[in-house]
Amino acid sequence: MVKISAVIIAYNEEKNIGKCIDSLYPVADEIVVVDSFSTDATLEVCIAKGAKVVQHEFISHIDQKNFAVSQASHDVILSLDADEYLSKELIRSILNVKETWPCDAYSMNRLSSYAGKWMHVGAWSPDTKLRLWNRNVGSWGGNNPHDKVILHDAKTKVKHLRGVIYHRAYENAAAFLAKVQSYSDIFAHENRYKVKSSAFKVFYKSAYSFFFNFFVKLGILGGFEGAMIAISNTNYTFYKYAKLHEANRQLRTSLIITTYNRPDALELVLMSVMKQIQFPDEVIVADDGSGEETRQLIERFKKYFPVTLIHCWHEDIGFRLAAIRNKAINMASGEYLIMIDGDIVLPPGFIQEHRRNAWKRQFIQGSRVLLQESKTKEMLNGKKLTIGFFDSGIDNRLNVLKSRFLSSLFSYYRTGHHQVRGANLSFWKEDVMNVNGFNEDFAGWGREDSEFVVRMNNAGIRRKHLKFAGFGYHLYHKEHSRKQLAANEAVLARTLELGLIRCENGITKNSQVTI
Repeated sequence: MVKISAVIIAYNEEKNIGKCIDSLYPVADEIVVVDSFSTDATLEVCIAKGAKVVQHEFISHIDQKNFAVSQASHDVILSLDADEYLSKELIRSILNVKETWPCDAYSMNRLSSYAGKWMHVGAWSPDTKLRLWNRNVGSWGGNNPHDKVILHDAKTKVKHLRGVIYHRAYENAAAFLAKVQSYSDIFAHENRYKVKSSAFKVFYKSAYSFFFNFFVKLGILGGFEGAMIAISNTNYTFYKYAKLHEANRQLRTSLIITTYNRPDALELVLMSVMKQIQFPDEVIVADDGSGEETRQLIERFKKYFPVTLIHCWHEDIGFRLAAIRNKAINMASGEYLIMIDGDIVLPPGFIQEHRRNAWKRQFIQGSRVLLQESKTKEMLNGKKLTIGFFDSGIDNRLNVLKSRFLSSLFSYYRTGHHQVRGANLSFWKEDVMNVNGFNEDFAGWGREDSEFVVRMNNAGIRRKHLKFAGFGYHLYHKEHSRKQLAANEAVLARTLELGLIRCENGITKNSQVTI
């Protein structure tokens, strides 16, 4: 006979948790309650019932339930919420499988009530849950707040048990609608810049939800309660996608411009920032030790610049691009960072297009329109900011084309570290901090961008090449010295060989290297 640990998560459940615990005693060898610091008598009820109580700060449903599993003494877990309890038939079913334990995972139906009425038809029926399993074969996952047990191996056999979990869901409309607002807030927060939404999606998802719950799931046969559940579920669908749509439009961005003693190019770049359709929230000039002329230029722009303009400078003791980038990244207040070189002039939609493609678990490699020396002189002398497709002095003319439709077709993800250009990148600050920024072991020009991309890939952040959008005009300059290239390639080779995620000499100096 296996031993079962019953686990419950709770917060202010004094009305329900006693019945939940009582129903578990016939089948459980221990009962563990993880409480999120309740302010009512929940703890007193649990202690009086003889349950083991652990208090733990609530972060999310998934985190809390996995923590509860970690507190169990036995590998076989039976998980209930505090407002649930086992039927007598389900108790008998669990006792039967406890004797021989023929499978490692068991599902069961849940029967929910609204205002005291058990709902056998409608959106809540049937409601099958996997709640009894060996924790070695699965753990809590899914999407908050709708968690579920995820089995590590899809081939794991799951047996369905007779009987039901009774779920006392909502006492009235006010409680139901309050939960709708709470859960839709959680959904929007958890899926921000992970799941796309739009005004059309809000409409069709809501319409389908009502049709499915009221007609297909036969909520129409459930009387007032069935209609209330169908309408409330539709409300939840509406609000979760509407709030997500709003959340996906709110993004604080920082534009980082790296420069070194090229004030004429920097002036043109700053002028192009001022012509953007959508401004970044701040601009940081990451200055690798430029002289007085650059400082004066920045001070002049500060007087009429449309957003905060910050001059991030360090002493000129050689080529230290990685170090000045890290310094700028560390001081950036934006959650999403767009990084360009100080010779990349921006078309008006540049910031808008990077923001539009700012999805989690990826970073953007933008394209460059390479300008010849003659075209560069023309732009600098004439303070010209725009380029046409048929203009002379362009090496890669197709990159001048802008089309959201073509961008959706031809943008692609790329693995590996080849064809990396740090002159036009954008990424989430939390991802860059996770890999500890750029590696300051690099001396002189070469491979610092490739090594950064390798560590981002090792951390599971994909590189997306953005085509026909988010490109910049690259002013001509002579090639950098490559005398340090061999030494820099050795640093890159080490990162590749060890599969590093964090560098040791990055934003945080002498940090522990993560493999």
